Amino acid sequence: MTDALKQLGSATAYPTDYDPAVLEAFQNKHPGRDYFVKFNCPEFTSLCPITGQPDFATLYISYVPDQRMVESKSLKLYLFSFRNHGAFHEDCVNVIMDDLIALMEPRYIEVWGKFLPRGGLSIDPYCNYGKPGTRWEAVAADRLANHDLHPETVNNR
Repeated sequence: MTDALKQLGSATAYPTDYDPAVLEAFQNKHPGRDYFVKFNCPEFTSLCPITGQPDFATLYISYVPDQRMVESKSLKLYLFSFRNHGAFHEDCVNVIMDDLIALMEPRYIEVWGKFLPRGGLSIDPYCNYGKPGTRWEAVAADRLANHDLHPETVNNR
């Protein structure tokens, strides 16, 4: 599967609109072990679908891989593809999670967006998924119910 990677090591062509086709996966070399992979993405941007104004966020993407893992350059290009895409914050995090589930079929994944304020409000949508029929399904339910028990102090970020 690694031989099929097209983005890594090639000239970078940045997508101009939302494009899940740029996502690429490679084989997990440790499928017999549960472990987390976390991406901190402090430069995420999208557009308000109503006003066209830019929205800025830090995204946190954490997952427990199964057989496949997302290649990081393709993830960067994929997240960049939201730059000119109009979508509400809540939609962005859910679409990102759905696309990564379709690509990797992870055991567990969560996506948390911490958006900068506009109009005096910051919005922090969170979504997660645990593979049905596995212990990760229960982890997802528990994590969703308890994900923000100790919220950070938000001072306009």
